[in-house]
Amino acid sequence: MRYRTDLAIEYVEDFESAAELSGDDTVRKLIDGAEIEEKTYDEDIKVTRIRITDERGEMFFKKRKGNYITLEVDGIVDEKEGIRERGSKALANELVRLTGEDRNLNVLVTGLGNDKVTPDALGPFTVSKLRVTRHLYTIYNMERDPDISNVSAFVPGVTGTTGIETAELIKRAVEIVKPDVVIVIDSLAARNVSRINTTIQINDTGISPGSGMGNVRKMLDRETLGCKVIAIGVPTVIDAGTLVIDALSKFENDNDAIDSYLNENEFDMVVTSTDIDTVIKDFSDIIANGINIMLHPGIYS
Repeated sequence: MRYRTDLAIEYVEDFESAAELSGDDTVRKLIDGAEIEEKTYDEDIKVTRIRITDERGEMFFKKRKGNYITLEVDGIVDEKEGIRERGSKALANELVRLTGEDRNLNVLVTGLGNDKVTPDALGPFTVSKLRVTRHLYTIYNMERDPDISNVSAFVPGVTGTTGIETAELIKRAVEIVKPDVVIVIDSLAARNVSRINTTIQINDTGISPGSGMGNVRKMLDRETLGCKVIAIGVPTVIDAGTLVIDALSKFENDNDAIDSYLNENEFDMVVTSTDIDTVIKDFSDIIANGINIMLHPGIYS
């Protein structure tokens, strides 16, 4: 069975696991409609780049055509030397791959989520750490600066507290700012609990606000906002059903029986880790610094 996950890499891992069990050693060739590339920055940081190229890839990954980059950063919990700085630089490099080498950008960074609910607070926390410069561009009548991008930041809150559709608020902010790129930051859901303190996903296909919390809203993408959209997310929650899978071994991989058991026992919920406060703090630091490095090379070179 497949559990809910926002991470493209977990579909690959599920597929590789099944292929390994069947003795198949050509797994990379079996994923039609997708290209997969791996890169190692150093002993602690690995990147997997997945490019979905056609409808076959969309069906397999249940995601739109485009680029999905997974940054795995080991050692954050153990506070390895320089791990946050190294993670931020790797993230900045991957963002440049998606936005292009031109650093003269007008960018709107949006932090989705609810800062009163810790697992959902990644977006607001990250935005609060960005170097915002649009007001300087306005005051000094600047047009373009190769060292400092024109950066705006916006935290729209959640529909449950504002009463306004999040996508509509962001669309209005885009109309005001007229950015080249919108960067959207949000919490995600994972299948594997180890992902909660190691993984960042980036994509250029957009995002649905609240998807990580299971409360999907209107899509934020090029079609709805009229410009390139880069989504950055960190898994902060996991389906409860995944955590009890060991208890279901008696079903011997009977997927129908497993589904029935989970539904009957109301495991349709998500949970988070006990150290989620630290996770949000660490990853908001890494993402904010990575965005700052990418957008302001004259300051963070």
